Amino acid sequence: MEITHSLHGDLKGIKGFVVNETRNTLTIEDGEGMEKIIPKGNATFKFTLPDGVTLEIKGDIIVSRPEDRIKKRFRKYW
Repeated sequence: MEITHSLHGDLKGIKGFVVNETRNTLTIEDGEGMEKIIPKGNATFKFTLPDGVTLEIKGDIIVSRPEDRIKKRFRKYW
């Protein structure tokens, strides 16, 4: 995962693996073993799936608890 845009300039460009998710944040482990907590609401994320497909998602779309998100219907944003 990579942060492609953020209102907080220091967060842009951070790359790593998602290790935890809460309602408003993603916890990312970078390549050096450090964990960083990233707020979802003011960032755009680029996810790379294991098969090589990349998705770019605005964080405000995924602001909710993961277990509540599966009940939610999304409009097509692309």
